[in-house]
Amino acid sequence: MGNYPPYGPGSSSVGRRIDEAIELIEMEVRHAAAYVNAAVIPQVRSESIAALRAVADSLHQFANHLDKKPANPPAPPAPQPPPPPEAPSS
Repeated sequence: MGNYPPYGPGSSSVGRRIDEAIELIEMEVRHAAAYVNAAVIPQVRSESIAALRAVADSLHQFANHLDKKPANPPAPPAPQPPPPPEAPSS
C-alpha cells in the first residue's frame, strides 16, 4: 500500500486533516481578500483616477485645437463640361 492514512468510516484522522485543510484554506482566502481590499483596490483606484484625468486633459487640449482651427470653406462647385461640338454644315 502507501504511506497514506487509512480511508473509511473508522478513520477519523482523515476527516480531521480535511477539516484542518479547509480551515487553512478559508484563512488564506480571508487574508487574500483583506490584502486586496487594503492594498490593491486603493492603488487601482488611484491609478485609474490619474489616467482619467490625463485623458480628460488630452480631450480638453484637442477641443481647444479644434476651436482655434478655422473652418474649411465650402469647396467651389465642380466645373461644367464644355458643350459638345456642333456638327459641320454641308
